[in-house]
Amino acid sequence: MTAPVIYWTRRDFRLSDNPALAAAAASGAPVIAVFICDEVVETHGAAPKWRLGLGAAAFGERLASVGSGLIFRRGAAAEVLQALVAETGAGAVHWNRLYDPASRKRDQGVKAALKDRGIEAVSHAGHVVHEPWTVQTGTGGFYKVYTPFWNTVRGRDVAEPLAIPTLTAPATWPDSDAIGDWQLGAAMNRGAEVVLAHCHIGEQAARDRLDSFVADKVAGYGEARDQMAIDGTSGLSENLTYGEISARTCWHAGRRAMEEGKPGAETFLKELIWRDFAYHLVFHTPHIVTRSWREEWEAFAWNADDTVPEVQAWLRGRTGMQIVDAALREMYVTGRMHNRARMLVASYLTKHLLSHWKIGMDWFEECLVDWDPASNAMGWQWSAGSGPDATPYFRVFNPETQAEKFDKDGRYRRRWLAEITNRPTDTALSYFRAIPRSWDMQPAGPYPAAPVVSASDGRQRALAAYETRNF
Repeated sequence: MTAPVIYWTRRDFRLSDNPALAAAAASGAPVIAVFICDEVVETHGAAPKWRLGLGAAAFGERLASVGSGLIFRRGAAAEVLQALVAETGAGAVHWNRLYDPASRKRDQGVKAALKDRGIEAVSHAGHVVHEPWTVQTGTGGFYKVYTPFWNTVRGRDVAEPLAIPTLTAPATWPDSDAIGDWQLGAAMNRGAEVVLAHCHIGEQAARDRLDSFVADKVAGYGEARDQMAIDGTSGLSENLTYGEISARTCWHAGRRAMEEGKPGAETFLKELIWRDFAYHLVFHTPHIVTRSWREEWEAFAWNADDTVPEVQAWLRGRTGMQIVDAALREMYVTGRMHNRARMLVASYLTKHLLSHWKIGMDWFEECLVDWDPASNAMGWQWSAGSGPDATPYFRVFNPETQAEKFDKDGRYRRRWLAEITNRPTDTALSYFRAIPRSWDMQPAGPYPAAPVVSASDGRQRALAAYETRNF
């Protein structure tokens, strides 16, 4: 009899262009796919853990539709996989690589444990377009600035996406947990129902999103992506983070659009490579997820207390700075936030409020369904000035002028702020259906008469702090 092989799925919930699944299938052996709620998954914030579970469940249905299946187990990854090998007699385990510190530590332990038992343990590329160590400077080092990184990879050949493999099912499936019993969405509380309406779950939804974007939006993407009231982006960040579509598939779609003369396509490709750049940095400088990338910023006197009134107002979308509050409420309702808005809310927290970027990074990890460990860390540090490739650290976004430029008619603000209009939108009202009752906020309640920190006062406060910094 042919010993089965195990495919360990983590953030690659797709059949198409899935190198680990293709390699497992190419062995000719029966393939047993497993998703593990392991030591890394258990640390995720409320929204990403919940959305990961939804993605895993959808992938299980997708596998079942082609005559295969997905089993669910909970526990430390190395222990679960060794037990599954013992149960099934599997001779190999395949998975697609991840690059954040927690995943690397887990995966190294898994590989060592399996090899000690004489089990073949094979990791594959599949989460980014270019793996971190394949992009080097002229002297063999890693890139610390995005533009030369982009210039290095922009003309590289990228292999075509892999076809959907033919999978052989085992004669007998191992026992499986019911993923619903894990209650991965418990921390979402009543917000789950609200956010679910805005999610696009699974491989087909991701493919539809890409096709629609390339057909209808990519040409104007260069400008539309910054207009906050316009649905001008691909929305694929949600699907990319769970691997419901591959970065390579998106790259080739963007390249074809560029060759067809669609002007926004190159900007889309640059955004894909910005994601690669985040993983490049998180691989080479893993401290970016826990402390300031620029070591000298560790000495900066951030406010690290998230209970102070100014920060609480920021967390709840009650700063009185309308564009900032609208963005934070958008995130709480949809699990996503407009990219331009992410820069504004991050700048307001770290510069106007002089509060630590970790507060914002952690809040995003709690609320975003498209949370990505590398992009989240790099984005927050870029905005704070402590990270790589940051536009001058002393640059302070003015949220009022940004609102005038990127939400000129106020549609975005009215979409998310019930208190500023007599006829609030359903999206604005849904925020109050999602938030904890303990926040004691009502749509008919008064909106703050003035910002907790004004645009001008915040700028002066930030510049004064930078002048007196002790580094």
